[in-house]
Amino acid sequence: MSLLAKTMSKFRLAVVQLHVTKVKADNLSRARGLIKEAAAQGAKLVVLPECFNSPYGTGFFPEYAEKIPGESSQVLSEAAKESQVYLVGGSIPEEDDGGKLYNTCPVFGPDGSLLLKHRKIHLFDIDVPGKIRFQESETLSPGSNLSVFDTPYCRVGVGICYDIRFAELAQLYSKKGCQLLVYPGAFNMTTGPAHWELLQRGRAVDNQVYVATASPARDETASYVAWGHSTVVSPWGEVISKAGSEETVVYADIDLQYLANVRQQIPITAQRRSDLYTVNAVQEG
Repeated sequence: MSLLAKTMSKFRLAVVQLHVTKVKADNLSRARGLIKEAAAQGAKLVVLPECFNSPYGTGFFPEYAEKIPGESSQVLSEAAKESQVYLVGGSIPEEDDGGKLYNTCPVFGPDGSLLLKHRKIHLFDIDVPGKIRFQESETLSPGSNLSVFDTPYCRVGVGICYDIRFAELAQLYSKKGCQLLVYPGAFNMTTGPAHWELLQRGRAVDNQVYVATASPARDETASYVAWGHSTVVSPWGEVISKAGSEETVVYADIDLQYLANVRQQIPITAQRRSDLYTVNAVQEG
């Protein structure tokens, strides 16, 4: 293996666990500063949390919604370019030209270009009696596209929060050649301790990929309290980096040779019984 190939088989990932306030300008400024800090620590790909520019809640989405391109995406574009990183811009409430609202993750390249925008496919509509009820569909519309982008290091698949519960999406991304799945998310104090890490490890082991999640930092005074604990999981299912509840940046060195070794040792891709079952995308994107 050449020196270049060895270099490209490893890269540093940074996950920003941002403290989100009601002041959009402050959220954008702090995110930009933490992106710059992550790049200074050698990160080549940086991930922000779900709803990083606004409080999370159906009452907030219409108030904070903006077009893409718009104020928030412009700041992210500039931040990616000045820090020379691939930037998964968490998510923002997006308003399209027809007035529909989406929970949308924009992704930018090191030159500041918009590579894609992933609109949350599976809306967070749940009701756990006595604990939490939340209905994103009261204000948001679902996306209808798979979202994959390429870097010099690996192919990356993007989901947002509730998307992680759907194993079929992760399997489709794996079939498309993704070696890293990123999920900006904001699990709460009920589902967070129960399922946050479990789902990440499940998606990683099922598909022999790295999985990274970026949560807002926990704010006990917010109307929706995020669990925090942004995490990176290896293809072996091991947690290799994890935040607590506070604002921080966590790092993980992604090793694609290690991923290849795992796939060689336990060759589930070649052993799948496609004569009996298969998962296929109905609509490509």
